[in-house]
Order: sequence, then C-alpha cells, then structure tokens
Amino acid sequence: MLYKFKSRAVADLIMLEPQGRQILEIIGKTPGATGIVTVAQIPEAIAALESAVAAEEARRAQQAADAAQEDADEVETEPVDAVHLRQRVVPFIDLLRRSAAEGYDVVWGV
Repeated sequence: MLYKFKSRAVADLIMLEPQGRQILEIIGKTPGATGIVTVAQIPEAIAALESAVAAEEARRAQQAADAAQEDADEVETEPVDAVHLRQRVVPFIDLLRRSAAEGYDVVWGV
C-alpha cells in the first residue's frame, strides 16, 4: 500500500505504507485511507516531526557513545537503518511548509 500526500501548492508526495504511517503517527493523525492536515495544523505537525528527528538522533548518539565505552562484540545493537527519520521527513516537511505558505491543506489517500 502507498500513501499519496497531495497539496495544491506542490507535486504529490508518495510514500510506502510503513513510512507514511510512521509520519502520520508522529504528527498525531490516525493512519487511514484518507485524511487531512489543515493549514492551521501544519506548524504543530512540523514541530512534532522536528522533535521526533531530534529524539532519534539523540538516541543514536547515545547508542554510539555506549558502544564506544564497552566492547563492541558484547553490545547488542539494533539493526542499522540505512535511511534515518530525518531523511524520510524532509520531503514531507517541505510539502507542509510550502502548503502553509500558500494557504493550502495537505490531504492523503491510499
């Protein structure tokens, strides 16, 4: 399944279901077949995404520091995700900012 985010301000943004669901959950929206982020909700959504990115980066930095202190062979680490949250949300944040600047809501569908 794909999520297709649309706004009259920019081209459509298409995401795979797991990533689209994650972003919707971060901004406090219920992942579903359709939905909307109104212009009034966009600043809060951007702040939530930026906060989630900062939290993930802090967690990764702490894990790296912990691994450096202990023998790397003895430390269990979670699998390395080749694409981090920051990289996934940048296009969505851009879509939100440009939509807000032009006064358009963002809608999604599957």
